[in-house]
Amino acid sequence: MAQSTLTVWKFNTPEGAEEAERTLQDLSKQNVLNLLDAATVSWPEGKKKPKTKQLYSTTGVGALGGAFWGLLFGIIFFLPVIGAAVGMAAGALAGALTDVGIDDDFIKKVRDKVTPGTSALFVLTSDVVLDKVKDAFASHEPEDLLFTNLSSDQEAALREAFGTE
Repeated sequence: MAQSTLTVWKFNTPEGAEEAERTLQDLSKQNVLNLLDAATVSWPEGKKKPKTKQLYSTTGVGALGGAFWGLLFGIIFFLPVIGAAVGMAAGALAGALTDVGIDDDFIKKVRDKVTPGTSALFVLTSDVVLDKVKDAFASHEPEDLLFTNLSSDQEAALREAFGTE
């Protein structure tokens, strides 16, 4: 199994991620990348929290499922708002993400960059033709590209933890 990469593309508008999502699906159809799963976060100005959307249904082939995206987005965007009591209880859950290559530094970097007035496209891929993806995304003017690589063992642990094969 090829190494998977969890990529986060940050955009300077609340609509940027959804527009880029269509490009991502086109690249997948052209076999420029193997799209395993994706989700978007859109955070309009003046809103207290972002809106999230998973690309595939929770039963889609290769999808990580709503539990994974819910946990990841909860830790990044909602726990700082909820407070310390709930935050401490979620600490063990955050540890599960660390075991699969999504560490505190990655979470902090995303939290610091995806703020009101922006959006982000979270993508789990493998077998990527980097120059073609870079060229295709250039028209969307992403501000930042954040990523973490997942080894085969980390991806297997991720799928096991969230009940997907």
